Amino acid sequence: MADAVRFHFDPICPWCWQTSRWARRLEEVGEITLAYGVFCLELNNFTKPHDAFDPERSRSGASLRTAVLVRDEVGERACGAFYAALGERYFHAEQDITDATVVEGAIVDAGLDAGLRAKAVDDLSTWQRVRSEHEAVAGEVGAFGVPTIRLDGGTGPAIFGPVVSEPPSDDEEAIELWRHVSWLVRNPNFHELKRNRATGPDLPYWRTFLANRAAAAAAETSP
Repeated sequence: MADAVRFHFDPICPWCWQTSRWARRLEEVGEITLAYGVFCLELNNFTKPHDAFDPERSRSGASLRTAVLVRDEVGERACGAFYAALGERYFHAEQDITDATVVEGAIVDAGLDAGLRAKAVDDLSTWQRVRSEHEAVAGEVGAFGVPTIRLDGGTGPAIFGPVVSEPPSDDEEAIELWRHVSWLVRNPNFHELKRNRATGPDLPYWRTFLANRAAAAAAETSP
């Protein structure tokens, strides 16, 4: 029987994106079923009370609000398709996730009505749902980043990760990784394994990010 997994994501995280590609393949081969939860990294890193956070100035705010609207009005598969389409545009085509036309294009790519973005950002309740869901998963299972996966359809044990540089290269490896991960998630005595991220994601977005960071560092040290 397939494991029911709730996958909490923020569309601006390249590591979460790589894990989501693996998770979607697991669903395709019948190993898991996916539901989607949101998590806002900017809200997580916000040092003031959450009431002071301005979603209009958030990089992922409009996308997260659109995702919850799509999920709640159209369904989980539609939400997954929207996230997949948005990730293709952001991480592979290097389009600006804060651009309304990019988000609308991803909605259309997912086979949905482009007007869903405007409907989401014009309705303050969508941000309230994002914030409520973020705070709930942080409070219930101590979520502190993405990807966070929660078993039993979102009611069971949860864990941050797995963080992978690249999705597994074949289905056998993908399934083997899942079975190890899910066993660890269900083991209440297990808490953490970690090592340095020596290899980054093989994504156009990531290569540009590293080049920009190197250029900024060089500019700071130049006379």
